[in-house]
Amino acid sequence: MLNAILMTLLIVGGVLFIAALWLVSIYNGLTISRNQFKNAFAQIDVQLKRRYDLIPNLVESVKGYMAHESGTLDAVIKARNSALSAGQSAAANPGDASTMKELGRAEGELGGALGRLFALSEAYPDLKANTNMLALQEELTATENKIGFARQAFNDAVTTYNNARAVFPAVMFAGMFGFNEAQLLEIESAAREAPKVSFGK
Repeated sequence: MLNAILMTLLIVGGVLFIAALWLVSIYNGLTISRNQFKNAFAQIDVQLKRRYDLIPNLVESVKGYMAHESGTLDAVIKARNSALSAGQSAAANPGDASTMKELGRAEGELGGALGRLFALSEAYPDLKANTNMLALQEELTATENKIGFARQAFNDAVTTYNNARAVFPAVMFAGMFGFNEAQLLEIESAAREAPKVSFGK
């Protein structure tokens, strides 16, 4: 009788121990996956900040040539400030649906404003030949490319995380452990591609 009770307790204890290890494994896997997409967003954040820092220099460079285009210049600065604010919110909580959508919207507006600025600048031959402007063009183009690659890496990491939390058995525990679905960073159409900048080299 005593041996049967002891055997039952050992079996129950063993099952509970295995179940606990299984839950720890699920939790650790989801944590690693979440940390990977947060790290991927940090790479986007670095490139976005670099671009946000370049834009005031760009506006200063063109201001003397395009003085009567102040509305366009103001729109670029306003869009840059809006995107900067959205980027800070997204960095505080990467993957959150509302912050990712706001960042995507703000980046779309910024891309559109920069596109209009570059289109207008084509009418200014002296500006197209400005050395400082050419250097800023190259830096902005390189930064836009890096943002594109970083965004792809982030979206891949978010997809991996979302898949990990949606499959059985993790799906049974993900919500309980606070592993909510992460949102991809989708930029509105105006900024899907790097602004086409050509100053007629």
